[in-house]
Amino acid sequence: MTLLILAAGLGSRYGGLKQLDPVTENGEFIIDFSVYDAIKSGFDKIVFVIKEENLELFRETIGKRFEDQVKVEYAFQKIDDLPEGFSVPVGREKPWGTAQALLAARHCINEPFAVINADDFYGRNAYEKLAAHLRGVDLAANPSPYCMVGYVLENTLTDNGTVSRGVCEVKDGFLVDVVERTKISKGNGVAFFTEDGKDTQLSMDTVVSMNCWGFTPDIFDRVTKGFAEFLANDDGNLKREYYLPFAVKEIMDRGDCRVRVYSSGDSWYGVTYREDHERVVESLKALRDRGIYPQKLNEREKA
Repeated sequence: MTLLILAAGLGSRYGGLKQLDPVTENGEFIIDFSVYDAIKSGFDKIVFVIKEENLELFRETIGKRFEDQVKVEYAFQKIDDLPEGFSVPVGREKPWGTAQALLAARHCINEPFAVINADDFYGRNAYEKLAAHLRGVDLAANPSPYCMVGYVLENTLTDNGTVSRGVCEVKDGFLVDVVERTKISKGNGVAFFTEDGKDTQLSMDTVVSMNCWGFTPDIFDRVTKGFAEFLANDDGNLKREYYLPFAVKEIMDRGDCRVRVYSSGDSWYGVTYREDHERVVESLKALRDRGIYPQKLNEREKA
């Protein structure tokens, strides 16, 4: 099984390449914990989606840590990697979001695979559920048995600003709807999102997508189709992005897939803003002190 890690973002709000900011005194990154949990859960191939100019840095600081344990490959998210017939609009400066990042790996993956963000800590339970789902996939009988690991909104918010989340509606264990909300924050014990200058309250126990998905390879053709439609409906916004939850919803709405939703029993930790970093460091230290992770991840095979 393959784990696809979306790591092309530079984290402009964070102020640097947050995927390469250590979260332990040993110089380990959130990615190290993700790959550790994935390997423990049975994944044997890792594909990093990165910016091509970061290849040497990623390979030296991260990729080489895992090359003796799993197969490691790299894919590049490029602003001009577009469906046939489209070109980059004049003035566009950045790639097109998480759905396009997924497409960057279409030449590397021909098997069921999971998708995560590089700067999110999901906990091992998420990988165990993804792995169990993907092991049961029969491509001949059902080529589109997708899945998602959902988290409770309250456990995914930061005190340091707004966040983007895929707000989900779930019925009988399957995803019914997902709407990307790009400005979710909390205050006075409640959560709300802001859209068109209006604040709308959200329940703290709302299920949200953190880009923790399980897919089969047919997702690539379907997202390519949706991406072309997205580009064709050009509204002149040079910063708009094609989000992965939005792409999945389009596929669902066409009746081309169902998405099984699993709930993780672990806490989620993420670094959206630089001020979030210390909380992540403290949380991961607590997990190591409890023995859930070794004190030095890179010594796990020697233990």
